[in-house]
Amino acid sequence: MTRLALLPLLFALAGLAPLHAQDGTPPPGASSAPAAPRPWQSLDPTQQEVLAPLRGHWNDMSPRKQARMLKRAEHWVTLPPDRREEIRERIARWQAMTPAERERARENMRKFHRLPPEQRKRLHEAYEQFQHMPPDQRERLLRQWRSQTIEQRLQGLDHPPGTPAPPPPPRQPPGH
Repeated sequence: MTRLALLPLLFALAGLAPLHAQDGTPPPGASSAPAAPRPWQSLDPTQQEVLAPLRGHWNDMSPRKQARMLKRAEHWVTLPPDRREEIRERIARWQAMTPAERERARENMRKFHRLPPEQRKRLHEAYEQFQHMPPDQRERLLRQWRSQTIEQRLQGLDHPPGTPAPPPPPRQPPGH
């Protein structure tokens, strides 16, 4: 895949790793969630700090979801401060998404997980490369990607990194 061909999925993944779990069946051996929700005020200061982006929604969450988030908070407090900040930003981005944006994010993650392992690895590497680019280079790449037709974007999917893609087909005027 060329870098430009990876951009649609890269952008989807950029905001898609919210540390949000879907309600689902707990894994075997998992303890049951509390019967009643825990009010925000009952959380200790460290938990409130880590879960701050959820403050406005906390009291409306199901007890099961609260329990999952508290379990994650136990792990998050062991992380370095910069990693904790990154997690808070991800949660805040997720909370700011519309239901349609969240569903699109979930679908993109499902698509990503259905990819063959080698393709997921290449995509992850390309994403990491993109994240480490200087901002001006990322912006230039984004402008280039936005200027391409869908066909040009998809064309790169058939060519692994480092192999030249054939020239794009000439654009046909509308009606031809």
